[in-house]
Amino acid sequence: MERILAKLEPEIVWNYFEDICQIPRPSKKEGKIREFLMDFGKRHNLVTKKDDIGNVIIQKPATPGMESRKPVVLQSHMDMVCEKNSDKEFDFDNDAITPVIDGEWVTADGTTLGADDGIGMATQMAILTSDDIQHGPVECLFTVDEETGLTGAFALQPGFIEGRTLINLDSEDEGELFIGCAGGIDTVAQLKYRTAKLPRDVVAFKIYVSGLKGGHSGDDINKGFGNSLKITNRFLWNVADLFKIRLAEFTGGNLRNAIAREAEATFVVKAKYAKLVTDHFNTYYAEVKEEFAIAEPDLEMELELVDLPERILRSALQRRLLNAIYGCPHGVIAMSQKMPGMVETSTNLASIKLLEGDIIEICTSQRSDSATAKLDIAQMVESVFRLARFKIRHSDGYPGWSPNPDSDILRVSKKAYEDIFKDTPIVRSIHAGLECGLFLEKYPDMDMISFGPTLRRVHSPDEKINIKTVHKFWDHLLEVLKNIPAAE
Repeated sequence: MERILAKLEPEIVWNYFEDICQIPRPSKKEGKIREFLMDFGKRHNLVTKKDDIGNVIIQKPATPGMESRKPVVLQSHMDMVCEKNSDKEFDFDNDAITPVIDGEWVTADGTTLGADDGIGMATQMAILTSDDIQHGPVECLFTVDEETGLTGAFALQPGFIEGRTLINLDSEDEGELFIGCAGGIDTVAQLKYRTAKLPRDVVAFKIYVSGLKGGHSGDDINKGFGNSLKITNRFLWNVADLFKIRLAEFTGGNLRNAIAREAEATFVVKAKYAKLVTDHFNTYYAEVKEEFAIAEPDLEMELELVDLPERILRSALQRRLLNAIYGCPHGVIAMSQKMPGMVETSTNLASIKLLEGDIIEICTSQRSDSATAKLDIAQMVESVFRLARFKIRHSDGYPGWSPNPDSDILRVSKKAYEDIFKDTPIVRSIHAGLECGLFLEKYPDMDMISFGPTLRRVHSPDEKINIKTVHKFWDHLLEVLKNIPAAE
């Protein structure tokens, strides 16, 4: 295999990351990457085991002179978010990710890169095979299905790991140490729809929205990015009122933890209103481009005539659907009172899909540092869709991770950063879901921290990782491991 990333430093980390890019690893389909990790551990004569759910742990003894240090658990997740541009032919179940060096960044060719959390995995592998670093006993934990259900963390059994100091390698801002995270819950609305015959003398249009940044529904929710579902629905809602359009299809978005990037809808309208609809679209497009000129400079919208659909939604159902989507909140709901500048509570209108059996499914996700606020926003979303007579279900959700400013591993990590870089790291909580809250439920005495290199546009085909911060992340982690105190 020709190495695309061969000249990047630290070479050992980038080489393992490129190896990982070759292995398909969608959420809930981690079989290939799990086999790769199991073979890797056994090939290097390291204690390697997996649990019933598929989590893998690889243990490395302390280096000489470090045997008395506290054991440390390094943790990442195996799976990746699988998103691609609409014009990209790619099979995430079988195809390899192609990394691309773009100036100071590494990205991918039209797909998510999988640096979330492939770079964490690569770093663990580098530590497991390096013979020139100092560390106490190390356990590398690789969990499954973090992105779509936190399944591996939920199912982690007491006793599977021995260490009580854990470093989560799934953060995305170099120079920041995370000591807390938001909890989350999904709210899914479903509606059985009935159709009607086409009126006479109609033409059909299809509207497309694309070019949006998307991004992580937690870490990017406060950046003002556009939501393709909201933008599309706003147009449909208005032309339904003005020109009595009849909706045939409306889909968009993909994953619960990604901001919707693309959407499309098909509708019919009386032929006599066709030009008025086109004129209204042109005006609306110009308005939206102006609204999002800074946050979404690549926003694109198209409206084109298409063949007539076979059926349309009944008018009453159409009103309920468009009103519910318009009324459904999306974005930041509240800012933190404990940590100024941080998002406390948010909600993401993630996707609209048409399922078999004539079911419209709308997926949303809610996050909050507060368990009661998380429930409140989930019920707010539920109430909107109940008014439109949708059936609602909530996921089990996952807990947040309450910050501990007196953490031992925080003190070590902060001092290590200051000693190496002569700078003070930012200590904060993250408005994204980490597995740490679930680990704390299974291991209440666990002392945890999370840090990593700088990633941007995760959960979208624009995902990228900053090259120089990977080296800083690596140096910082090695310094932390070298300075873990002795066990009491």
